[in-house]
This record gives sequence, structure tokens and C-alpha cells, in this order.
Amino acid sequence: MKVLYFSWIKDKLGKSQEEIQIKDNIKTINDLIILLKNTNENYKDVFKDISSIKVSINMETAKYEDSIQDNDEIAFFPPMTGG
Repeated sequence: MKVLYFSWIKDKLGKSQEEIQIKDNIKTINDLIILLKNTNENYKDVFKDISSIKVSINMETAKYEDSIQDNDEIAFFPPMTGG
């Protein structure tokens, strides 16, 4: 699975993307976030308040309850603003 990070999320993690091989127990975005938060303190800090983070699956807006598969591309980004 390809995971992309944008804006302040990228800055806090020090990377814009990574490849993750998910296990069978990772079925939703919420499950993925739990896995990431267990990686290290930077991930815990980034995902402590997910209300300030939007997510997409394969370039389509998604919800945290949505199902994911190992070949998906997941992106985490701050809310978009108009202008």
C-alpha cells in the first residue's frame, strides 16, 4: 500500500510517502491509523486529532470507516480551503 502525506503532516513525519504492507487485521483507514500510531511518537502526534485530517483512497475522498486493500493508495492531508 502506498501512503502519501501532505502539508504539515509531511513536515511532522519528515516524509511525503511510504510503502506499507498491511496485515489481514488492517481493514479500514481507522485500522491503518492505529498501526501508524504504534510506529513512533511522530505518528502518534500527527494522528492524535484526526478531525483535522482528511483522507482519500485511490484519489477519492474517503471516510475513516472505509475499507482498504493492500494495493490502495491512501493520502492524508489537511482540509482544503477555497480562495
